[in-house]
Order: sequence, then structure tokens, then C-alpha cells
Amino acid sequence: MWLHVAAILAFVATSACGRSPMGGATGAAASNRADSGVGPSRGVDDAGIAGQGGGVPDGATPTEGGVGSTGTSAFTQISAGGISTCGLRADGTATCWGNNSYGESAPPAGAFTQISAGGIHNCGLRADGTAICWGSNYYGQSAPPAGTFTQISAGNWHTCGLRADGTATCWGDNSSGESDPPPDIFTQISAGGGCNCGLRTDGTASCWGDDSYGESTPSPGTFTQISAGAVHACGLRADGTATCWGDNSYGQSTVPAGTFTQISANGRHTCGLRADGSATCWGNNEDGESTPPPDTFTQISAGEYQTCGVRADGIATCWGYGGYQECVPPADIFTQISSGNRYTCGVRADGSAACWGQNDHEKSTPPTGTFTQISAGWDGHTCVLRADGSAACWGQNDSGQATPPAGTFTQISAGNLHSCGLLADGTATCWGDNSFGQSAPPAGTFTQISSGNLHSCGLRADGSAACWGYNYFGGAAPPTGTFTRISAGYWHTCGLQADGAATCWGDNYSGQATPLAGTFTQISAGGDHTCGLRADGSAACWGDSHSGSATPPTGTFTQISAGWDHTCALRADGSVSCWGDFVKPDP
Repeated sequence: MWLHVAAILAFVATSACGRSPMGGATGAAASNRADSGVGPSRGVDDAGIAGQGGGVPDGATPTEGGVGSTGTSAFTQISAGGISTCGLRADGTATCWGNNSYGESAPPAGAFTQISAGGIHNCGLRADGTAICWGSNYYGQSAPPAGTFTQISAGNWHTCGLRADGTATCWGDNSSGESDPPPDIFTQISAGGGCNCGLRTDGTASCWGDDSYGESTPSPGTFTQISAGAVHACGLRADGTATCWGDNSYGQSTVPAGTFTQISANGRHTCGLRADGSATCWGNNEDGESTPPPDTFTQISAGEYQTCGVRADGIATCWGYGGYQECVPPADIFTQISSGNRYTCGVRADGSAACWGQNDHEKSTPPTGTFTQISAGWDGHTCVLRADGSAACWGQNDSGQATPPAGTFTQISAGNLHSCGLLADGTATCWGDNSFGQSAPPAGTFTQISSGNLHSCGLRADGSAACWGYNYFGGAAPPTGTFTRISAGYWHTCGLQADGAATCWGDNYSGQATPLAGTFTQISAGGDHTCGLRADGSAACWGDSHSGSATPPTGTFTQISAGWDHTCALRADGSVSCWGDFVKPDP
């Protein structure tokens, strides 16, 4: 287990998502993207198999009170850490995704026999038993000693491994004595937050390190598996009953009746697998992490605020917090997509709409009917165009942003508390909040419109750009010149010039307004990142990528849409791939 994710995020992503000079929506309160669419882990503890790792085993996707899965991404082993996840493929190669601020999502080439994701570092074992770690090395947690190991377990700021003779070796942070194992012989080891636990050859447990909540004072008796969490730990008895010790503030150490085949302690909750493969969780459930789906699993891993399980077919399913499922598109064929704030929507081939992800204000619950375009907003509303050109919106409507005027539209774009559309005659009309003039477009006609956070932009017939609304960061002050596309992001805006070069203006705190060199055919400005499509269909992104939102998968795409902390793109076959927000890799 590792320290709370919030603490890690504060360490690696300071204020990347939280700047708001006006006290408006910040951080997770952002994202629209219709504009672009138009035109700690432990080694053995959790799974009872080397390398499962504690926390979130994932090739899957976490969700907010929902369930996400890897689709066709099957792994032989998976381990989720603080803000990144790693998995082993059938050929032993490692794939990691999520935060990459310290290179923790960039595993070295070659094959591994075990992998374990920690706080902001990850480790693996080679076939010859040597250990290799990558990511943060602030405390030396990514500098394994020489020699060979039979198991490795990456904790919060430290790592532990078992030698062939059963002795434990730990390295990294030792502020609580967690890197000073006792001279016992172990058959299993589990690195937690500030404590570690191991099973001796006689089955008794030994724990060391922080004992503030009694987490390093194991229950007497013998165990067949052990799992160290943040400030509690659990073990399985030979008869399948579970025992936990340490903090019980949320009931995470109060085991329900019955027997288990595996147990996993983490954060403020604990989960176990029953003999029939069903999952049972107890403890904190504010994000749904203790409400497993009715699937059958072969392994389970409790994360800080989420839980993941691997099914018999190798597909991983996750529930709880950590991504709102916006990166788990349904297995449908789409003609257009739009990524918003923690959710994504798309128009299917039959014209019906589908949304996935966070569903506050029911923004991800589209009405029935056929549509030609959809736009996911920055706040809690979504808008669509019907086949007859009329506009419809749903979700949050406290400023009238989901109440479009009558008329025939050719394009629609949902912003934050406001929406804009182009009428059949090319004039722009906006509705909703107008505190900064974002709903008061200038006179004249436009060929494209894009609503951002508190500003909106449009392209004139001559290719010049016009923006209106809030301009604190300069996002509403376009440069001179002509453009073929425009996309208003949260505090910045980007456009494509006639030669395909990208130009961005406005907030550039994370480099989101510093486009990559080269030419593009499409551009989409998100929260603190921007993405574009090259002429060959490949995706390129720039700006903040603490969630992996600016690290696109390989392959070719026909449309791209950058949201707040995630990005989605449409492939030529109509399938959708998404990335970012600590979620699954592309298959």
C-alpha cells in the first residue's frame, strides 16, 4: 500500500489541475470537447501470487461508483500503484500507464516474471531473478541491491524483496524502520505504506515498520497469505477465514463471516475472493470501492480508493474512484465522439447517443432519438443536434445552459455553464451564463464554433478567428492570420493554420499552448493538454500528462477529442480508444 493518492498527487502534480483566479471550477471541474469532434503495492500479498501487487491491479479502468474493464486487454499479471499501473503480457513484456512524471509508466524493455507497482515507482523481476525498478528514486526505492530475488514488492517510498534463502532485503525510505527487516526466513513478503509484513516458514506473521495503529502487531496464529495495507494488514488462515489488525476507522479490519481464497488490504478498505470467485469488500465505500460487480474473478486487489479484479479470461475489471470510467468506451461503432469533464459521449452509426463516465446531473444519460452531433460540456451538461437541425441539451441547467433556443443549427458546442451553436445562416447564438460575455457572440457569420470554459471562439469565412468572453489568460485573444480549425480549451485555445501548423494562445502553465512542430489535420484543446492528428492519422499530444492524457497509444485515428484529464479518439473502424486519468492502456 502507499500513502493516500491525494498526498502523492500533491507531490507529483502540485497545482496542475487546480488554478482558478476567480474561484470558479477547477481541477476536476473542467472539460468540453465537441469542438474537436465536429468536422503500493505488494508482491505476493494481494493475489497470493508473486507480483500481483497491492492496491489496484489493473489493466482495467477505475470508475466513480461504477465498473470499468479492459475490454480486449488481457494480462497474465497486473499491479496498480499509487498513480500508475503495470501489467505483464503473455510474452512477459511490461506495459505501464497513468502518471509518468518520474518515468514510472515507461518500463524497460525485455521480459519479466513478476511486476509490482508502488507509489510513484514500479519494479519487476527478470527471469534470472535480478530486480529492476523505474520511476522516482528520491529515497532510493528504485535502486535495488545486487543479487537475485524470488519475489519483489514495491511499497510507498520503499521496496522489499525475498532472496532465494528466504531472507528479506528492503531499500528506500526507512523513516519508520520499514527498510530494516528482521532476520527471519520468509515465504512471502508484502510492502505496505510505512510497514511491511512477511510470512515465516512456520506460517506465523512478522511485521515491521510503523505501528501507529497496530498494523505491525499481527494477530497470533498461522496464515497462508498476508497483505499489508496503509495502516492495517490482513491475513488468511488455513481454513480460509480472514483476520485483520491495525486501523479500523472505516471497518476495514472487521472481516465478514465466511471463507476466502485470497485477501487484499489497502487504503481504508479490504477485499477478498470467495471460493466461487465472487468478490466481497468491506470498509470505506465512499467511492464505491467496496461494491464489487457480480463477476467471477481469479484474483483481486484493493487499491487506495478503488478495487480491481482479473477474470478467468484475463480481463481486468475495476470499481470505485480513479477515473469515472470515461476511458471505458462501450463496444459500439461511433461516427463522432466528444470528451468532457470526466465523461465522454459519442454518436453511434445508427445515430443514437451513448455516454460513459461520471454521471452527475445525469449528463451521461442521453435521450433516445437520432443525432448528427454531440458535445460533452465542461460542467454537467451535454448537447446534441437532431437530424432536423434542432438542438437538445440535458444535465445541469442552473444557468440555462441546457435550454437551447429554437431554430435550425449546423453545429453545437457545450461549454462551462453556457453553450453555443451555429444557425443555418452561419450566425452564432449562445445561451446560459454570460457573466464574462461568453454567451454574447459578435455579429457576422462563422464556419465553426467552439465553447471553452468561460470563453468561446469561432472561425469566420475568411479564416480569421474571433473569441469572446473571459480573457484572463489570453485564451480569448486570438492572433492574426487564417485558420482552418479552432478549439477552445479550458483556459487556452488552439487553431490550425492553412499549412497545417498548430498555433495556441492563452494559459501555458503546463505547456498546453506550446504545440509540437509539424503539421496536423485536426486539433483539440483540453484542460491542461492539447492533442492533434497528423496527416498519417497518428495522434500527438502536448501539455500536462500526469494522468497519461497526453500520452496517446500507437495506431491511426480519424478524430480526436481532449477532455479534462483524459483523451479519446476514433479509429477508422469506428471503435473508440481512450487514455489518461490513471486508466487502462490501449489494447
